[in-house]
Amino acid sequence: MEYLKLNNGVQMPMLGFGTFLLSGEVCENAVAAAIDAGYRLIDTAEAYGNEEAVGNGIARSGIDRKELFLVTKVNYKSYENARAAVEQSLKNLQTDYIDLLLLHWPFANYYAAWRELEKLYAEGKIRAIGVSNFEPAQLVDLIAYNKVVPVVDQIETNLYCQRAEERKWLDKKAVAHMAYAPLGQGNRNEMYAEPAVCALAGKYHKTAAQILLRFLTQKGVIVIPRSTKPEHIRENFAIFDFALTDEEMAQLAALDQKTAFVGNPNTPELVEMSLTW
Repeated sequence: MEYLKLNNGVQMPMLGFGTFLLSGEVCENAVAAAIDAGYRLIDTAEAYGNEEAVGNGIARSGIDRKELFLVTKVNYKSYENARAAVEQSLKNLQTDYIDLLLLHWPFANYYAAWRELEKLYAEGKIRAIGVSNFEPAQLVDLIAYNKVVPVVDQIETNLYCQRAEERKWLDKKAVAHMAYAPLGQGNRNEMYAEPAVCALAGKYHKTAAQILLRFLTQKGVIVIPRSTKPEHIRENFAIFDFALTDEEMAQLAALDQKTAFVGNPNTPELVEMSLTW
């Protein structure tokens, strides 16, 4: 595993396990399988409705809580009652602290929610606080008018949506870049079929998914791929035994389409869906 030191000194794994759209026993099994495969970062959210299942999966694994890095998010519908939402997350996850707590979307009264997270952070119930889906202007504004700088911004990032412009601001403000949907959303087959990706998969004897994940982690992006299949869960974890060359990184960087799948004005149904998470 490779780690990234966050701006508050906390060490965060570069690769974790995502749980979006997983629920019930399927979620429990996937989380337990991920931990067994070596994952130590587990990502969930209040809006996913699966924190309890994630907590059960962790309990089933038998792992020491101190070995894990748990990430969850407060839904924008709970921003006026952020403390209560966090307390419920702690209960659902069967833990007395959360490693990283994010505000899920820059909607509603996120300033009130952020200031409550700052208090929880000071109290030690949260080791680090950050945001998700914040655009640079929103991020800069939040930093300017509050005490604690977010440690990460979790945004859709993958081969076709590399976020180069956003990354400039993240680096400038010392905010780590964390990717959801690192293998795409509805367009992964196209990514997997890219000639450059296929060629690199053949060269390194890796899957297309492994090439795409390694590309992001070498760019300093934290990734949280998701799968319910044990073989894919294990494959996605096996990305630190090779490295792409500078030329290969440039070839993949050139495939950036600079378009997010969620938030794309051409797919309003996805934006509407995101508001119900």
